[in-house]
Amino acid sequence: MNYCTQCLQPDTRPNIKFNAQGVCPACEYWSTLNVMDWDEKRKILLEICDFGIAHKSWGYDCIIGVSGGKDSTRQALFVRNVLKMNPLLVCCTYPPDQVSDRGAYNIQNLISRGFNTVIVGPAPQTWKKNMLNGFYKYGNWQRSTELALFTSVPRLAIAYQIPLIFWGENPALILGELGVRSNGYDGNQMKWANTLAGGDPSWLCVDGITKKDVLCYSYPADEEMTRAGLRIIYLSYFWKVWSRLENGMLAAVHGLDVRDDHSETIGDILGVEALDEDWITVNQMIKFRKFGFARVTELVCEEIRFGRMKREEGIPLIEKYDGKCSDKLVGNFCDYLGISIEEFWRVADSYTNKEIFEKDKKGSWKLKYPVGVCHAR
Repeated sequence: MNYCTQCLQPDTRPNIKFNAQGVCPACEYWSTLNVMDWDEKRKILLEICDFGIAHKSWGYDCIIGVSGGKDSTRQALFVRNVLKMNPLLVCCTYPPDQVSDRGAYNIQNLISRGFNTVIVGPAPQTWKKNMLNGFYKYGNWQRSTELALFTSVPRLAIAYQIPLIFWGENPALILGELGVRSNGYDGNQMKWANTLAGGDPSWLCVDGITKKDVLCYSYPADEEMTRAGLRIIYLSYFWKVWSRLENGMLAAVHGLDVRDDHSETIGDILGVEALDEDWITVNQMIKFRKFGFARVTELVCEEIRFGRMKREEGIPLIEKYDGKCSDKLVGNFCDYLGISIEEFWRVADSYTNKEIFEKDKKGSWKLKYPVGVCHAR
C-alpha cells in the first residue's frame, strides 16, 4: 500500500495510477491550476451557456441535479446568479424513513431561494431491497442509490427536452478516479465512474424485482442520449477553487444546516458531508475496510493540495478519525434493513481487505501500513 508523495491518497483507490514520482492524478491536476488559461475556460463555459439558452425548453436553460447539500447549493446559485441562466433543479430523494430532518430542511432551504425543483421519489420498498442487495453483493449499500441519483437527471432532461446538464466535480480530476473517462468538463460518460459500472441495473433484478421496477435505476443508453443531444458538464473544471471547505462555507452562508456531530462518531472533520441522511457514514466505514481510506483522507488531501494543511498534520487526523462510525448508526442501519448486528459485522468482516488490514490483540481491524509511508509491493 503506497501513499502519494505529495498528499495522503493511497494507491488502493479504484481506477487510480500514480506517476513515476509517486504523485496521484489529483495532485497532478492541482499543480496545473495556476498555469491554466482561465480566460479560455471562461470562454468555453459561456459557449456552453449559449448552447443551453439556444436549446431551452419549458423556459429552462439547463438542469442541475441537487440534494440541497453544499455542492449542489453552490452550483445552483452560481448557475443562476453568475451565469444568469434559469435552471430546473432535479432531486432524487431518499425515502421518508431514511432522509434526515437536516436533509429535508436543506433541500427546502435551496428551493426557498427561488428555484423550481422536480422531486423524484423511487418506490421505498424496491429502494430498500436494492440497498440490501448491494450490501450483500458488493459491501456497498449505496451502489443502487447512486444509480438512481445519477440516472434521474438525464432521464428528466430527456423527458423535458432540456439538453444541458450541470454536475459538480469531475472525479477524474478532483479525486484521481480515472475510470470516469473524462479529463475535462465533458461528463457524457460519467456512467463509467467506479460504482455506476456503466449504468446497468440488471444486477438488481432479484428477490421479485423486475426490469420495470428498476427504470429509475437504468441510465440512458448512449444512443438515447445522442438522440436527445444531451451535454453533461462538470462545473468544477471551470472553478479554480473547488473544495468541500469552500463549498460548505458558501452554502452555509445561504442557509445550509451542517453537522455538529463529534468526528469520532461520523468519520468527518468538517461536518459538511452527506447531510441528507446518516447511513453513508456506515458505508464509509466499510469503504475504509476495503480500500484503507474514507472521507477524512479525502478531506485532508484537499487541504494539503490547497496549502492549508501540511502532510504531517494530516496523518494524525486520518489515523484518529478515518472510517469511524458510531454503534448507534450501525444499529439504526440494521433496523432499517431488518438484519441483526451480528449479521452486519459478518458481512463487513467479509469485505475487509486482508492484504492491508490485520486484527490487533483486541480483535479490532487495523491497517498494516502506517499512514503516509510508502512501501514496495
